[in-house]
Amino acid sequence: MIAAIRAAQQGTVGWVVSGNADRAQEFAKTHEISQWTTSIADALADEAVQAVYISSTNEKHFAQVMAAIAAGKHVLCEKPLAMTAAQSAEMIAAAKVAGVTLSVNHHLRCAGSHRKIRELIASGAVGRVLSLRLFHAVHLPEHLRDWRLNAPRAGGGAIADLTVHNADTARFLLQEDPCTVVAEMSQSGMGNGVEDSVMSVWTMPSGVMVFSHESFTHPFTESGIEVHGTDGSIVAIGVFAQDPLGEITLVNRTGRIEVLFDKTEIYEAVIREFTAATRGRGVPAATGADGAKALLIATAVREAALTGVCQTISYGVVE
Repeated sequence: MIAAIRAAQQGTVGWVVSGNADRAQEFAKTHEISQWTTSIADALADEAVQAVYISSTNEKHFAQVMAAIAAGKHVLCEKPLAMTAAQSAEMIAAAKVAGVTLSVNHHLRCAGSHRKIRELIASGAVGRVLSLRLFHAVHLPEHLRDWRLNAPRAGGGAIADLTVHNADTARFLLQEDPCTVVAEMSQSGMGNGVEDSVMSVWTMPSGVMVFSHESFTHPFTESGIEVHGTDGSIVAIGVFAQDPLGEITLVNRTGRIEVLFDKTEIYEAVIREFTAATRGRGVPAATGADGAKALLIATAVREAALTGVCQTISYGVVE
């Protein structure tokens, strides 16, 4: 993210904030950031700061986003936007009143692969879409372990980390919101007090069925997206990534066709579109409402898995 911010026009990183002073100081030194602090208030008091990127653990998002909005700063927040739908609705309302941009870092919307898949669907390349399969079962990298595997109060677990990605991906690709959800989750070897694997099935208003699979425990597989329609299928492998990787194949009556896509750095696109929005040019790739809806879907998945009961999702609080 630092490189992406610095690649943007007039993009500079002025502060780093951490709850640990030693870490803040070392991080600032390593990345050549001029100022560091353990208090977000210090950074927010700096009039030169126009926007804040929040990447703390999930339970801190609400308070930090609200503080940044109150200080008149634009906000790019890591997913999930908040811990609850009520929190996300309050954040969205506060940003609107303050006249600042609130965006969520659902970076996959900015991947050339995902945008190409969306383009293929919209152009009718597969006819009427019948089903969507999202397989985001991976092996959680060593440097990302810790609270994601053992801290439910901090928002740990595969649902908060990965299901929200799949939720936003489905909404982006199909341009509609799931209405019902059934799900199961488990601890399959890495989770300690949190789920590390989950499978769910969602129904869209159009009738499209979505299968979503997320896990932290799968070291020998690849992530991907499959879109199946009346006239063809899209098979995309290795596209759930932080880098512009993967392959897309369109399969139809004529055979298998390799589909090329833009491999521009994903986070640079996130920052470019966020920055444009802060300057009154369009909207960010993922708005606060997008983040809130992804959270609602993930929350429904968790509730369905806990209760064994099909969940109906209401989006009224964030419409």
